[in-house]
Order: sequence, then C-alpha cells, then structure tokens
Amino acid sequence: MYVRRPAGYHELVGDELTLGRRERKKAATRETILDAALTLFFERGFDAVTVRQIADKADVTAKTVFAYFPQKEALLFSDEDDRHERIAAAVRDRAPGTTVSQALKTHYLAEIAAMQSEPQRRVLALMNDTPSLIDYAEKMWLRHEQSLLKVMTEESGRDDPTDAIRFYVRFALQIQLIATHDANPETTIDDGFRLLDQGWAQQDTGIR
Repeated sequence: MYVRRPAGYHELVGDELTLGRRERKKAATRETILDAALTLFFERGFDAVTVRQIADKADVTAKTVFAYFPQKEALLFSDEDDRHERIAAAVRDRAPGTTVSQALKTHYLAEIAAMQSEPQRRVLALMNDTPSLIDYAEKMWLRHEQSLLKVMTEESGRDDPTDAIRFYVRFALQIQLIATHDANPETTIDDGFRLLDQGWAQQDTGIR
C-alpha cells in the first residue's frame, strides 16, 4: 500500500539525521577531550598540564578545547549542569513529609559517598593537591544557590525569595563545603542542619 508522505518529509528527515550526527559528533569530541585531560592530569598533576598538551592528545585544537570547556579547571567538573539539576531535584521531588533539610542531608551524603568511587577518588586527591581546584570547586558549588532559591521560592508561592529563604540556602550550601573536608561528614551535616533548622522553624515561609 502506498502511503503519501507530507510535503517536506524528506527534507525534515534529512535535517533531523544531520542534527543527530552533529550532536553525536560533538558528544564524542567532548568525551575525547575529557579522556585526554584526565589521563594527563592523573599522570602529571593538574598544574603540569597545559591546554595545548590536552588538545594534542585529543587530536584537536586548543580553540576546540576552549569551545567545550571555558577554562582548564572545568575539565574536572564537566558534570556541573547535572549537579545543578540533582540538588534542585532533591528538594523539588522529595517524598511527602520529608523536610527540605532532610532531603538535602540525604543528597549531600550521597554526593560525598559518590566521591569515594573511581575516578572521583582520584579527582578528589588531585583537588587536595591543587589549591586552584579547591577554589574552583567551592565557587562552582555555591553557584547551586540560584537553583535552590528558585525551587524554594516556587514552593513558598512567592515571586521572589524572602531573606529567610536566601539565608537558609546560603547556609545550607556551606554545610556541605565544611562536611566534605571533615573526617566524619555525616556528623558534621547533622550538626549543621540541626543548628540551621532551629532558626528556620521560627520562620513563616510555608516550606517544611
């Protein structure tokens, strides 16, 4: 049975196939650059590796490396966007009856546990030996503030975050930074949120 295709069908399919190939090629190039960077970082140390060396190993130009990663530090934190979404989802999609603090505590502990697996363990060791990476990681983590502010403001039914929500988010993010460097992160996280919740409970925010 002959089925008449709509006008422009072949052009549309061709465009979609081209787009699909282009996106796959970009993803493959990105992974190649990441693999090259991690191999060199683990072999020589972060500061001893240049972007030019990474580009040569990945068989691309330095300009191509910067097109995917704005600075060298970003090569070790390529999942930044995913982390933004995960922390927002931890609050937004928490189970009924679960407070924001409980949801964040669970999320924080899961993130810290994940850092003990390979290759994250080696990345963490590399960070501890490189002050610029620690500084970059902390600044990157604090950029989650906007994601959390958006979720909590929407939940409160407001158009803009209150000072209470801003303070809560800022302090909650600091708890994770402190816990990451402690020998017993679970105790640190518990202590941090217990102190934070004592003040949060006094606020009429509509969020629990």
